[in-house]
Amino acid sequence: MKKNASFIMMDSALAQSLYQALETLPVQSAYAEELRQGLRDLLDGDAATLVLGLAGQSESLAGLMDDGIYAGALEIHPKSRRVLYDGKEIGLTPKEFDILHFLAKNKGEVFTKEQIYQAVWAEDYLMADSNIMAFIRKLRKKIEPNPDAPEFILTIWGIGYKFTDPRS
Repeated sequence: MKKNASFIMMDSALAQSLYQALETLPVQSAYAEELRQGLRDLLDGDAATLVLGLAGQSESLAGLMDDGIYAGALEIHPKSRRVLYDGKEIGLTPKEFDILHFLAKNKGEVFTKEQIYQAVWAEDYLMADSNIMAFIRKLRKKIEPNPDAPEFILTIWGIGYKFTDPRS
């Protein structure tokens, strides 16, 4: 059986040697420059991990690079800013997506309306509480099977909201 991935540790001496070899040896590959840049990023501290894969086998790497957040039938994909429910795409406004993503990536943590506002708008809290409530209401209509009995975005009375996975 073929392994999906191998994680191999590399120290800076090995990374430096590989980088120098790519600099000096004539490598006949269209990907040599990308590998050299990836090694440079590791050495400079701009990257912590370098993922390698053979060209033409990106499907097997796609699963490794999946950044999705999964809760029941709900999927949230931050890189593509897509949300799916039961495999069907749900159209969200940019702020609706940002609110959902913020709550989902902090699953189980309770946030006040002010904290949600500051996280999503990244500025001082100047909005009325009712605006966050309106965003949450619209979001529930789009992602909840029954918006009147939400499974994903729960109201914590007197405090705010939290995201939960109905499976757990």
